[in-house]
Order: sequence, then C-alpha cells, then structure tokens
Amino acid sequence: MARKIFISATGQNTGKTTTSLFLMHLARKKYKRVGYIKPVGPKPTLLRGIEVDKDAALISQVFGLGKDLRLMSPVVLRPGSTRQVIDGEISVDDLQQRVIHACSELEKKCDYLIIEGAGHVGVGSVIRLSNARIAKLLNAPVLMVTGGGLGNVVDSVYMNLALFQKEGVDVRAILANKLIPEKRDTSLDYLRRCFAEEPFKVLAGFDYHPVLANPTLRRIANLLELPLHGNKRDAQRIINHVQIGAASTQRVAEILKDSTLLIVTSSRDELLVTMANLYQIPAYRSRILGLLIPGVMQVSTITQQILDRSNIPYLRTGKHSTAELYRIITEDVSKLTAEDTEKLALVRKLAEDTFDFDALDAIYA
Repeated sequence: MARKIFISATGQNTGKTTTSLFLMHLARKKYKRVGYIKPVGPKPTLLRGIEVDKDAALISQVFGLGKDLRLMSPVVLRPGSTRQVIDGEISVDDLQQRVIHACSELEKKCDYLIIEGAGHVGVGSVIRLSNARIAKLLNAPVLMVTGGGLGNVVDSVYMNLALFQKEGVDVRAILANKLIPEKRDTSLDYLRRCFAEEPFKVLAGFDYHPVLANPTLRRIANLLELPLHGNKRDAQRIINHVQIGAASTQRVAEILKDSTLLIVTSSRDELLVTMANLYQIPAYRSRILGLLIPGVMQVSTITQQILDRSNIPYLRTGKHSTAELYRIITEDVSKLTAEDTEKLALVRKLAEDTFDFDALDAIYA
C-alpha cells in the first residue's frame, strides 16, 4: 500500500503545484515508485491526445509518467461541466468512482503517492467533490500550503480547516510558503505559537523568489498570442523586469536592468536599432532579454532588416497600446510549464538545499 499525502492550499498562488513538484523530486530520491494524481482538474489541456488537467500534464512531462497519464487526471472539468452535474447529466457517483478507481490503481503501482487538490479546500463543492471530500474518499492525510504572512495565514488556515474537520479529514501539517527571507524565522515562530494548541505541525516552505513568479519570454508570447521572432533559444529566459522605452535612446540604454523585456513603439527607429546592436555585446546580452514592439506604424524597412540580422528576440503587435501591454504583463500570474527549465532547475535546487523531506515523511508515516 502506498504512503499518501494530499496537497491542499488556503487559496490561489500559494505555491501548491511547486510544492507537488519539489515533493515529487525529493520523494523519488527515497522511494523507488512515486506517483501523482490530480483527482479533479479544472484546467483542461491535451497531452498526447489525452485530455488532462494542466498540472497533471506538467508532472507527467517533467517526471516521465506518461504511462499513467489517464489515471493521473481522472476527472477533468470543461466549461459547462458544473451545470451538467447540477442538471443530472453527469453523475456525481460516477465522478467519485472514477477518482477512487484511479487512486486505487496508482496505489498498487506506487510506494509514495502525491495527491494534488485544486485550489482552496472548498473548490469542487459544486459537484460534491471538494478537496475535503476527496481527501476523505481517498483516506489521505493533508498538507495545507499557505502564504508566508501571519494574520492572513492564520485566518485562512482556520477557514479551510473547518471543512476538513467537517469531513473528518486528518490535517497533519501546514507548509508556510513564500516566506520573506529577512522575516523567515520570526514568521515561523509566530505561526507556531499561534497554532501551538493544534494537532498539526507548522513546516517551512520556500522563501519568496520573484524569479519563480516571473514569466518567460515564451509565456508572454503565448499570453499575447504573438509569434516570437529572433533567437528562439532565449524563449525560456525569465523576464525579471519590464521597462518602457519612453526616454531618450541613450537614457534607455543606461537604465536597462537585468533580463529586461523592453517595450518600444514601432516608430522609435533609433532605439530599436540601438537595442539590436547592443544585443550583440556580451555585457548587454544579460540585460536585453527581448523587445515588445507595439504600434500601428510599420517598422521601417532598414530597421526591420537590422532587427532580423541581429537575431534579437522580439514580439510585434498592432493590437495593444504600450500601457495595455504593460498592464497585461505585470498583472499576469505565471504558472510553471514543462518548458520552464530554468525555473524547474531552481525548484529542485531549493528543495535539496532547504527542505527536510525526512521530517515531512515522518509526519505522514
């Protein structure tokens, strides 16, 4: 029988999928057969012609679990699925049995099984498959991933805990994630004191690393539905800064920060040419990640030739203004994909350097 752990969260963007990734990485160092399942997936995608949840697809690709792909995502919700359940067109009992069957099959194959929930504890309640209900059906103890603050974390934990307790689910630990480095020890101390009378442990997750939240150039290209021109090898580079090329050409060059995506309107020929030339200089290559070129005016012929010959990565759009592009990019929450090799490597390194898997494993024995 496999050892199981159910990964839940107090809300969106706490790092639940990142937690699943690093636990998969660490568990595979200790256990021979490690599996994963996302019982209910609200984010459908196609992988090898099979419709699965995006998180299941990610884990499958990163860890080579293609043979169990169908079992890893037994219930995928499409637009309209919840209404079909309420209308009786989709059987709740059937959905539950699919989840139970998939988990049972994976347990036969695995020594350690990671079960990832969808969002906070109540997600899925509309189809009677909340995280709490699934954890109960699968008899899986819970690890609840939280943010790294204090008041909001405590409030959120207790709100989520109520539904787990209603279902009779065993919450054995919370994982305080995205901790502010300089406040890490203090935050953990206060959280442990706040939860001192609770039966669960308070564990330390990762410190906050902006790089894990920042998008790659490929992510922005997909977000804006634009083709990426120039050096495709830079598609997986992480964008650390987004700057607007509104100042003089010399000033823009002076204030470039590390791994910058620079927004330059199509009429700024001098600035476009300068960036294309600077991209050839090693000292600037780390600063200039690429260009995003809005504007209804065509880029001049000679400037276009220089851009193409320089091989500088760029995206071209006439649909959005500079302000709209800046807002879209800065408001986007970047999710990990299998192509984010730089981020995935960082997750593995952080896991090995900072997380005590044996301590977690002892709690879930």
